[in-house]
Amino acid sequence: MEATVSFRGHGGGIEECSWVSVAPALLQTAHPWRTFRWYRDQKHYSGAYWSATMRDHVIYESRLELSRLLFADFDPSVRAIVAQPFLLQTVLEGKVRRHIPDYLLLTSVMRQKFQL
Repeated sequence: MEATVSFRGHGGGIEECSWVSVAPALLQTAHPWRTFRWYRDQKHYSGAYWSATMRDHVIYESRLELSRLLFADFDPSVRAIVAQPFLLQTVLEGKVRRHIPDYLLLTSVMRQKFQL
């Protein structure tokens, strides 16, 4: 089985396609896959950061994610930052493996490669 990617589109509906055929333009407009929960006395510090790159808030789940987000926001090659962009899944050694990346960083190099 090849890897598949699932993401939330504009209308909130879930779209799915193969990893090798997904267009970066579709992922750039994806809504976060997971929703964050904020509650009193939680052990991690999640929140929203105002990104100059995105001209909007970008969510983060920990201080480590926030630090990565800050580096990405100040990197001139980064053109878009998408938080919790998709669910990537495949079967490996008979087990289903799933992963949700913290961020998808689209750079100027990627845009030239994929002609965005």
